[in-house]
Amino acid sequence: MSIRVALHHKTVYKYDRLIELGPQIVRLKPAPHTRTPIISYSLRIRPAKHFLNWQQDPVGNYLARVVFPEQTRSLELEVDLVAELPVINPFDFFLEPHAEQFPFAYEPELQSQLTPYLRKDKPDQRFAAFCKDIDRQPRPTTDFLVHLNQKVHNHLKYILRYDPGVQTAAQTLELGCGSCRDFALLLVQVLRHEGLAARFVSGYSIQLVADQKPLDGPAGVAVDTVDLHAWAEVYLPGAGWVGLDATSGLMAGEGHIPLACSAEPHDASPITGSLDDCETELDITMRVDRLRDEPRSSKPFSDAAWDRLLASGDKVDKLLSKGGVKLTMGGEPTFVSIDDYESPEWNTDAMGGAKLRLSDRLMRKLRARFAPGGFLQFGQGKWYPGESLPRWAMTCYWRGDGERIWRDEQWLADPAQPGKRTIAQAKKFTEALAKRLAADSDHISAAYEDTGYYLWREGRLPINVDPTDPKLADPEERERISRVFERGLDQPVGFVLPLQRVTEGKRRIWQSGLWMLRAKHVFLAPGDSPIGLRLPMSSLPWVEADRHAPEQPRDPFEPRPPLARRQLERAAGPEQAANAEQNDQQAPDKDAHRGDDVRTALTVELRQGRIHIFLPPVAWAEDFLDLIASIEDTASQLKTEVVVEGYPAPDDPRLSSLKITPDPGVIEVNVQPAGTWRELVEITTGLYDDARECRLGTEKFLNDGRPMGTGGGNHVVLGAADPKDSPFLRRPHLLRSLLTYWNNHPSLSYLFSSLFVGPTSQSPRIDEARHDSLRELEIAFAQIPEAADGEEGACPPWLVDRLFRHILADVTGNTHRTEFCIDKLYSPDSSTGRLGLLELRAFEMPPHARMSLAQTHLVRALVARFWQQPHRAPLVRWGTTLHDRFLLPHFARQDLQGVLRELRESGIDVEWEWFAPQFEFRFPLAGEVTIDGMHLELRHALEPWNVLGEEPGAGGTTRFVDSSVERMQVLVTGLVDPHLYSIGCNGIRVPLTPTGTQGQAVAGIRFRAWQPPHCLHPTIPVHSPLVFDLFDERSQRAIGGCTYHVGHPGGRSYDTPPTTAYEAEGRRLARFTASGHTPGPFSLSDLPRDAETPTTLDLRQAPPRTH
Repeated sequence: MSIRVALHHKTVYKYDRLIELGPQIVRLKPAPHTRTPIISYSLRIRPAKHFLNWQQDPVGNYLARVVFPEQTRSLELEVDLVAELPVINPFDFFLEPHAEQFPFAYEPELQSQLTPYLRKDKPDQRFAAFCKDIDRQPRPTTDFLVHLNQKVHNHLKYILRYDPGVQTAAQTLELGCGSCRDFALLLVQVLRHEGLAARFVSGYSIQLVADQKPLDGPAGVAVDTVDLHAWAEVYLPGAGWVGLDATSGLMAGEGHIPLACSAEPHDASPITGSLDDCETELDITMRVDRLRDEPRSSKPFSDAAWDRLLASGDKVDKLLSKGGVKLTMGGEPTFVSIDDYESPEWNTDAMGGAKLRLSDRLMRKLRARFAPGGFLQFGQGKWYPGESLPRWAMTCYWRGDGERIWRDEQWLADPAQPGKRTIAQAKKFTEALAKRLAADSDHISAAYEDTGYYLWREGRLPINVDPTDPKLADPEERERISRVFERGLDQPVGFVLPLQRVTEGKRRIWQSGLWMLRAKHVFLAPGDSPIGLRLPMSSLPWVEADRHAPEQPRDPFEPRPPLARRQLERAAGPEQAANAEQNDQQAPDKDAHRGDDVRTALTVELRQGRIHIFLPPVAWAEDFLDLIASIEDTASQLKTEVVVEGYPAPDDPRLSSLKITPDPGVIEVNVQPAGTWRELVEITTGLYDDARECRLGTEKFLNDGRPMGTGGGNHVVLGAADPKDSPFLRRPHLLRSLLTYWNNHPSLSYLFSSLFVGPTSQSPRIDEARHDSLRELEIAFAQIPEAADGEEGACPPWLVDRLFRHILADVTGNTHRTEFCIDKLYSPDSSTGRLGLLELRAFEMPPHARMSLAQTHLVRALVARFWQQPHRAPLVRWGTTLHDRFLLPHFARQDLQGVLRELRESGIDVEWEWFAPQFEFRFPLAGEVTIDGMHLELRHALEPWNVLGEEPGAGGTTRFVDSSVERMQVLVTGLVDPHLYSIGCNGIRVPLTPTGTQGQAVAGIRFRAWQPPHCLHPTIPVHSPLVFDLFDERSQRAIGGCTYHVGHPGGRSYDTPPTTAYEAEGRRLARFTASGHTPGPFSLSDLPRDAETPTTLDLRQAPPRTH
């Protein structure tokens, strides 16, 4: 959305005596070709007694000719104007084919017209040398102009120069400095010497404070400023006059408001005229004020509104505390690279090298901010079907009591950087660690790649291919074989120490043993995973199952004492043992265990010169901390940095953690839960800030400029620090209230969602796919004991899971891909499923931390309200009305405003201003026009994307998602009599629905935006452009209208998405024109109004257009 500003400029000339002023020519009115919309303009001149005539010079500049009949001691010129500052893409122009590459020549007729702008000054030696240094290699014309503009900018030093006139190009080059007008004239002359027509421009330059300090380049102005400025314009065939500002080195944009353009600088002076000889004092004051600052992703709302949001959050905290609600809130925000929008890893792929580097950088920043002394583990994440390798997962653990887990960060290696360690050092590390754990070093086995497999694999290679360069089509297999043969099959990959934690008497000790294998050596399964995941477990000696049954994780509801201070427990020796010498003196009998009972192992692997340690699974947090302390002490002793990977720490409320994992197109940060509002604010703002400093952002855009967040979501997780304190298990009516309220208010499902909504999305509403699901949900509600509303413990936790698990699922039965996910509430499957957590998955990643906190504040406010007063309203059968109305911006906003009103009535202060940026983000404005007092507004609406049927694909079947249909909202205001005027779209009457406000009506338009080969109804053509007419029923013709284009109206095809919000807005604005109604008399066609979707006009049902 654009910013509206007021510009005030006052120039005062004071004379030392009464003088006569000759006719004055004032050039202070924005030129006709300005691209910045001027809303209003005023020029006031004193003395008041004067005569003013507006004129235009031969090139179209506005001139105010002022005559003063009487003598005066002063002259005042006061300009006041109001302007909109929409984003203007300075490169949004087309060139004639012959002018696309520089150098080019003008057509003879055009050359004649441009003669005044091709007039060159005679070059001196310095100017000739400057021009000789210009790179004239053939290249796109726009690239050449950018290069030339930057060359002038970089060659000169900017100074403020108050003496009148303009330096010649030769003088400017000789001095090496100048003011803006000197920069401009030099560039004009350089352009002319390159055969390009150029002119001098004087005008206003408006510079506003950036919403965020840029990561690269100058920070910009500290306060909003406006100045009289000068720049150059070059004439390009097909594009016309294009502005170049050599002072800043940038192209002219929305902040450049031209006042006068001319072939020579003196014809563009703001004021010229004669006067008597006298002494003159000049005083100039200029200021710019923001009149309307529309909400946007980089500045969602004002600091005053932010302070009110913080205060409201504190109030909700008090309500929760008063009610005894031990609520925690976490989430899964996602981020993308701000430097790369095209690589597969930032679009479709889950893995990528840049993701690993940026994630490690971000994790270390977050550790320094939230968890000094925390421990970083680089482990294995999820492994999805169809992916050749498991994903990685970075986790930072820290203790809630403040005790440090890892003391010295220098011993944590960067997993993205190669190291210089050797296999001998890896062996030495394994032996030293075994001693610290009171394990026998003779139990250590070297691990080798499977010789037989790789010799077989070598034998299958072509005869003319070397194994170190196998030239295989699969890059992963190629790298794997090359790596193995370069290292050599006779060299160990790492070392294996069988290890598990057991209870001996009253102590927990580390038990080890020697693995007896038929092959005598540990040969790993082929693959790329850490060796801890490739151990030959099936080759271990057979024993009874109960002898090697893994230790079961502790019940999440089991009480736990406070963690002891960091210390090392040993199998032999006092509890406080802290060094290897003590362990050597009291080492156990090396024949005490053959290792048959030990079925887990710690491994040490050399990988790319780094030492990687793979942790075995443990059931107790105390065991995990003891093992980490031993590893750090060993690393410190040997002065060796390590990467720790392997199995994660067991879930334990005494340990906090945050995790970074890769997802398709994004990285996902599983943030630690916050127990208070202020803690949540600190975590969210800190995460956004650190991510941005790591060059990770929260915005991506479609090629047409529409925002889409990151595409990875921002799921909100609610629970408690201790699972038994989960508010949803203590009072199940809270879950019922939230389910009912989301059903009653669809805006909560759609306003914060991603673009992908509907029954086949990642987070479908419970009533989107199966209409009978609401009946099942009502039956489940009835099974909750009535006493559970206020009496805690009346409903057992397992019943909550059993009642809702099979209802809160998508149409395929997937309990994770649903709007309300209870997979970790009280699942009987494992201890990790009984954490008392509820996940709200229909939240897209907001581009700004304040927008994210407004969303979480809304959820917290609803929890506080329903804890005290359960929501008992009946479920609503929306049917087709759900999509017909609530996918439109108007009804979504109206519904959310109702939610906010109810919260205010319950005593919680909430404001629409906090959610207006989210509204603009999810439903961006396409364009608006006012005709005869009637205002027509177009906004993008949501449209469900259908998953299509299976089709044959490479190696199997494929299912496509159909996003070819889009929806647009039409909102008309000031339509006093709907019988006199109608709205038409592509010649079809739009079924307007009154909104309840006098003269206001709304409708939705569904249309085919593009025509892919795989879609529903593939023979229906595209309906773009959409021509909207304000149709006069009396004269049977359009009295005005507007046009919306799906693509650029000039035919520009963007191959890549926008890289910034400014570029995205420029693309959106370019696709709308406030003109283009249907010409001449005609009649609107009528389609039968669909009883199921009365608010929507579906152009796919209309007869084909004839052009």
